[in-house]
Amino acid sequence: MAKKILIVDDDPDLVEAVTMILESKNYNVAAAYGGVEGLQKAKTEKPDLIVLDVMMPDKDGYAVCRELKADPKLSEIPILLLTAVVSKISTSRYTQQMGLETEADDYIDKPVEPEVLVKR
Repeated sequence: MAKKILIVDDDPDLVEAVTMILESKNYNVAAAYGGVEGLQKAKTEKPDLIVLDVMMPDKDGYAVCRELKADPKLSEIPILLLTAVVSKISTSRYTQQMGLETEADDYIDKPVEPEVLVKR
């Protein structure tokens, strides 16, 4: 049975691109277009992995990650944070630190490189 991945990002073009990459590798993909919807879908879809954008208007990825990790039914789902906030080294370190503090399992920078996404 194929693994299910939930993509949570407010950018429909990115969601479509990541979906195509993952489906080409035989993953089942569900999508949510904001943090609130992502939390709801995590509860209903029970994915094997969540790919979570950091910057979203309704609820940022850090808050979503903290809520997921605090929920005993969802806390074991690995979370991969996506971020475009890496224009400065200090910003990149901040993103890494926040990811660690929210118990994210890993993070990758946008734009997403297909081979990096699949390997992680």
